[in-house]
Amino acid sequence: MLKSFNARMPLDTFKALYNRNYRLYFTGQSISLIGTWMQRTAVSWVVYTLTHSTFMLGLTLFAGQFPTFLFTLIGGVASDRYNRYKVLLITQILSMVQASILAFLVLFTHYQVWEILVLSVFLGIINAFDVPARQSMVNQLVADKKDLPNAIALNSSMVNLSRLIGPALAGIALEKLGNGVCFLLNALSFVAVLVSLFLMHLPPQVIRKNQGNMLKELKDGFTYIKHSPFISNILLFLALTSLLVLPFNTLIPVYAKEIFHGTASTFGVIDSFIGVGAFSGALFLASLKAKVDLSRLLAFDTLLFGIGLLLFSHESHYYLALFFAVLVGFGMMLQVTISNTQIQTSVAPEMRGRVISFYAMAFFGMMPLGGLLVGFISQHIGAPKTLLLEGAICLLLGLGRILTLQKQKNLKKAEILEELVEELG
Repeated sequence: MLKSFNARMPLDTFKALYNRNYRLYFTGQSISLIGTWMQRTAVSWVVYTLTHSTFMLGLTLFAGQFPTFLFTLIGGVASDRYNRYKVLLITQILSMVQASILAFLVLFTHYQVWEILVLSVFLGIINAFDVPARQSMVNQLVADKKDLPNAIALNSSMVNLSRLIGPALAGIALEKLGNGVCFLLNALSFVAVLVSLFLMHLPPQVIRKNQGNMLKELKDGFTYIKHSPFISNILLFLALTSLLVLPFNTLIPVYAKEIFHGTASTFGVIDSFIGVGAFSGALFLASLKAKVDLSRLLAFDTLLFGIGLLLFSHESHYYLALFFAVLVGFGMMLQVTISNTQIQTSVAPEMRGRVISFYAMAFFGMMPLGGLLVGFISQHIGAPKTLLLEGAICLLLGLGRILTLQKQKNLKKAEILEELVEELG
């Protein structure tokens, strides 16, 4: 029986890939995301090399993600109002244009930090429309909706496998080939995702007729979330984590250069080990059975995430720090993916794009603000103490989540007991 279980487990882990459209999407996005992580790594390294300022690292994160926060609600409405496939096609083409311009600037001009920040803002606006369309379209890529949680988990594994590979390649390219090559390779990587999109045969998207104006649809989305306590609690928890904990990666260049006295390759290796943990977490989620209590898992994962940050924060031994980086990546990935899975599997289809846009706003909106906050605090107390503080906050959030779940469990028991008393009475 154990042998039979082990034989079936790989099939269960990768079952969403039996869907042709999802398989195309997975392949194209995997290649493109490796280029995206190469660009992210290169941008952080270039900015820190030019400025030697942790505040500028935070500002770079802010420039890339705060525009997503500002426009993602409009992107969510667009995802529900228009064909998501066409929206995604446009955003991927524009992302390729952004990467090409960045590569041209770095390769052929005397570039300055403000130019990188402007292009980061441009990409942030693109992502405001890309994320709701891309996340919502996953539902259309699987024929059997029971495969949706697996598809979301595999999607996270794809993101984090690219996070493992991309920074390592970026570190090598930065040292051997120069900054501009990272941006050029990212631009070329979009060819893969565009080809995969052109090869897809998607079922028609149901688009509501007689749509109201955009402000009314935004209000409808907010009202829906307000009256859905399960979804609103997830979004609040994600927003707090994104503001106070997830911006820890803003400080990774500081650890690479100042604490471990390394180079761009050191930065790439640390980021890749975070990716190893994240990829492992994604495969762990993809292998879970449907009956697993994700809310409980999320609460205990938050504690694990906090412990990982605490251990990494003051670790001066490089190889031991890499082990703790794996733990941090594992905890980080479960945070984001479980939240996404719980929302995607509980939201009404006609509200999917707008709710995903609130999810993106909680994630991408809070992180840049947190990046500025982390950059500012670390300028005054140093990177290790700042990361220690983030780990402590993460532990408090995890304990709060556990207490909330216990309170909900007790209320449910009280309701059942009350109903039983009424029946007996």
